Amino acid sequence: MPQRTLLFVLFDGVQSLDVTGPLEVFAGAEKHTHGTYRIRTASLDGGPVRTSSGLTLVPDEALTAAADPHTLLVPGGEGTRHPDPRLVDWLRARGPRVPRLVSVCTGAILVAAAGLLDGRRATTHWAYCDKLARDHPAVAVDPEPIFVRDGRVATSAGVTSGIDLALALVEEDLDRDVALAVARHLVVFLRRPGNQAQFSAQLAAQTAQRAPLREVQRWITEHPAGDLTVEALAARARLSPRHFARAFREETGMTPGRYVDRVRLEHARRLLEDTPDNIEEVARASGYGTPEAMRRAFVKTLGTAPAEYRRRFRPAIADGRPHRPLPAQVG
Repeated sequence: MPQRTLLFVLFDGVQSLDVTGPLEVFAGAEKHTHGTYRIRTASLDGGPVRTSSGLTLVPDEALTAAADPHTLLVPGGEGTRHPDPRLVDWLRARGPRVPRLVSVCTGAILVAAAGLLDGRRATTHWAYCDKLARDHPAVAVDPEPIFVRDGRVATSAGVTSGIDLALALVEEDLDRDVALAVARHLVVFLRRPGNQAQFSAQLAAQTAQRAPLREVQRWITEHPAGDLTVEALAARARLSPRHFARAFREETGMTPGRYVDRVRLEHARRLLEDTPDNIEEVARASGYGTPEAMRRAFVKTLGTAPAEYRRRFRPAIADGRPHRPLPAQVG
């Protein structure tokens, strides 16, 4: 298996976890399967950089002296707000030459500034999706998923989603067992597909201002298998169906039907991940009624059937397969 060189771009104001999260994933994979990754870090002039949290990082080399890597990883952070023009120029010149280009969080802003996301689908931290779309109209910005793959370019959402993307790349480069071993070692779950929403339904939707609507939101979450038609929910809020639907959308930012769909999908995912319940039981408990209705919802939103979702995204502890541990290390 050929060794892949990974180059992490460093700059003042970088978000430290955007760097160290994915780096630890790839370093863990290298410890597990020696000779698979060679990890390098570089700043413009090769000098130390200060992260947004005040941590100082010392790079291996200068970007100008770095050889073209297999994977170029561009992190985000406060330093992306007013980037050094030389960094954007370097990305514009070198980005097209690498086999795989990856951004974490607002690193997508730097990659877009270099023209490397034009004509592509991409994501970034939810708070900056509007800015990315406004400043770079040639980019198809998707604010929903935690990471997006578009050909050789991969972009991820806020901060910790860089770990999810890195685990997905390790699984792609090596195999699922290695990715699982790394996830176990880092005490994270190998369970989040790229098209999982950045927020749960409860976080994606605004909390309603009026108490009756907040109560309806709570009721939906606690009773996904209940009667969640607009008429039933409106009666619970003591409003007419028409008034309820309009007020719910105005105060939460989504229609009642959209909110119910999200809650039911999340409930079904949790049952598939955390319980031994069969598909029919999960469908009934989540309000779908039939396995076929749940399958259609999963395929439409997640791009995979419930049984396949369970196989791929159950917690590592439930996997039940022997695994080779990573070498012990301090920290």
